[in-house]
Amino acid sequence: MSDDAERARPGPGRDLTPLLAGAATAVGGTGAVLALVGSDSPLRGPFTLFFLLAAPAAAIAAALRGLDPFGRVVASAAGAVVLDMLVAQAMLALHQWSVRGGIVAVTTISALILLLATGRRLRGRTTRERTV
Repeated sequence: MSDDAERARPGPGRDLTPLLAGAATAVGGTGAVLALVGSDSPLRGPFTLFFLLAAPAAAIAAALRGLDPFGRVVASAAGAVVLDMLVAQAMLALHQWSVRGGIVAVTTISALILLLATGRRLRGRTTRERTV
């Protein structure tokens, strides 16, 4: 059966990727907000950890579109851990460690990676349209 036929089919066999992406975004965003406001919620730790791993991993995965799916997952997960460790080490070396600062730094770097990847992809698309 083709991919188009599976996506058009109603019921439990449909593609759940958008739903899972939305749920992951909600969990990560909630974790970042809970950490930034200093909440004492028991969900703060796991949701914040999810955000700290998922945000850079998603940005790096967007930049690695040329890899096969398994390679992209492995590389983006490793890149997320490396990015988190570099931010933590830089903040500790500068004696500026704070949870809020770490969240803001990881968010900023992840957003920059995502913007650069999106800009590169859009620029490549524009170049191809001009030459054709």
